[in-house]
Amino acid sequence: MIAVGTQAPEFSLPDESGQMRSLSEFRGKKVVLIFYPGDNTPVCTTQLCNYRDNYDAFKERGIELLGISTDGVKSHEQFAGKYAFPFPLLSDADKTVHKLYDTLGFLGLPNRAYVMIDEHGKVVVSFAETLPVFFRTPDELFSKADAAVQ
Repeated sequence: MIAVGTQAPEFSLPDESGQMRSLSEFRGKKVVLIFYPGDNTPVCTTQLCNYRDNYDAFKERGIELLGISTDGVKSHEQFAGKYAFPFPLLSDADKTVHKLYDTLGFLGLPNRAYVMIDEHGKVVVSFAETLPVFFRTPDELFSKADAAVQ
C-alpha cells in the first residue's frame, strides 16, 4: 500500500459514463479512494450500497468518494445504473492506478483497499482488507479519518 504521508499520485480514469476524471479535480477536498474487486459481486455490491445509503454523512464531513475497480466502463455504467451510486465509479482496466497506489494482492488481483487523501493531496490513511469478504462501514472510515487528523 502507498505510504501515509506521501503525496497522492495524480491519475485520470474514465468514469461510468466514459468521462475522464482526474484526482486533481478534487484538490482542496478530502477524498477516499475505494478500491474494490469487482462490479456486481455480493460483497462489493453490499459495500458500495452501504456507502450510497450513507452518502449524506460523507458529504457532511466534506468527503468525496471515488470507487475504483478494474472493470470496464460498460460494466460500471450497468452497475451504477442498477444501484444509483451518487459517486463516480472509475475504470482502471489496465491496473495503472492500482499499481501506483500498490493495491494489488496475490497474483496481481485487486485488493479491497482504502486510501484517504487530505485537502492538500497528502495520503493520511492507507490500508487493505486482509480478507476480501470484509469491508469497512462508513463509521469505521470516519473513525480512521478522525484519528488521522489528530
